[in-house]
Amino acid sequence: MTTTTEVRRPKPWVRRPWVFPLGLLVTAFLVFSLPPYLGLDPARSRIPAPTDWYYPVLVTHIGFATLAMVTCALQIWPWLRQKHPSVHRRTGRVYVFAGAIPASVAGFAIALAAPFGPVGAVSNVLLATLWFGCTVQGYRMARARRFGEHRRWMVRSFALCMSIISNRIWGVVWAMVLTPQLDTTFGGSELALGQAIAGITTWTGWVLPLLAAECWLGRSRGRAAAVAQGA
Repeated sequence: MTTTTEVRRPKPWVRRPWVFPLGLLVTAFLVFSLPPYLGLDPARSRIPAPTDWYYPVLVTHIGFATLAMVTCALQIWPWLRQKHPSVHRRTGRVYVFAGAIPASVAGFAIALAAPFGPVGAVSNVLLATLWFGCTVQGYRMARARRFGEHRRWMVRSFALCMSIISNRIWGVVWAMVLTPQLDTTFGGSELALGQAIAGITTWTGWVLPLLAAECWLGRSRGRAAAVAQGA
């Protein structure tokens, strides 16, 4: 009696059509977002600094978050993960220790002092806390060789990491929706309008991507359970 072992081959990139658009989106976002901060000139910051320490911590957050976004995009690239697992592991350590963890800690600090009102501050504090927790838990699962759980936690970490892109999109949407209400809902107060836009944007910016990730993980688990039952 003979048995054959089926070799699982990586799917070609055309069957994972999100790989190239994701890389392009991250690149475009960084090309647009980084230039004002490369010269370390507080006058060019898109966010007014409410305290003396805010700008240095903001730049620190941006630097580590940039590294996190690049390495996170590489981490979910199936070809790299399957063809070069050692590179995947090294890139993962960079993402965790030189990207997500320091970026989330710095993000927590600037969220407390950001000039966008209390609603936005609570959202950004929670985002930084969840990003830190999901990333650390994902790393712990990898160290324990529980790779299924590692993948699930890192999908959540990915959603939170990339939520900054979603945040920018929702900022435009909510500005278009709320600005016509300046003289009615907000009584002519541009400060109230700005804080409302920022607050709603920060919440929708990361909550919706995280919910989408959870739905995707739930469907993946359901498909895996169905395959297991049919085996």
